Amino acid sequence: MTLSKPDPLRHWYAVFTKPRSEKKVHQRMINQGIESFLPLVKTVRQWSDRKKTVEVPLISSYIFVYMEEKNLYKTLPIQGTVNVLKHLGKPAKIKEVEIENLRILSGNSDCEQISNCINVLKGDDVEVINGPFMGLHATCLQEGKNHRVIVKIDTLGSCFNVNIPLSFLRKIQKIEKVEV
Repeated sequence: MTLSKPDPLRHWYAVFTKPRSEKKVHQRMINQGIESFLPLVKTVRQWSDRKKTVEVPLISSYIFVYMEEKNLYKTLPIQGTVNVLKHLGKPAKIKEVEIENLRILSGNSDCEQISNCINVLKGDDVEVINGPFMGLHATCLQEGKNHRVIVKIDTLGSCFNVNIPLSFLRKIQKIEKVEV
């Protein structure tokens, strides 16, 4: 759910959960009125007698909440919640673009095959301009005939590989950011 008006006091945070309890914790948060996001992907699981398609968390043991930092304590009493992800002793803020990337990745778990090439080099920042991952911001990795886009979620230290036709990509010009 994308907010129409961003609130300068509210940010995205990652909440660490007990293993395999992400879906239940996510539902409990929704029931308590906490805006949360759990990126899920479909995968095929093999049992001895059958195969089944199931939805599993894209990132194990994490749920993302959108709230004011001072209200993060409300997530801790929820059964299955372990802690809030911290950086340098403070709750780590997750960038909006990283949440959008997770939304795009969880919305389509199918990987596209390569069709035709454009000149994108290893390390180039790219944006997907076509296809199911449209709007995704990523870093391109090129290995032989396979072209992959690596999606970095810097705050979590996680990366995901997806195959996308290079014709679906456009280079993003790097802009030097100056800290104030």
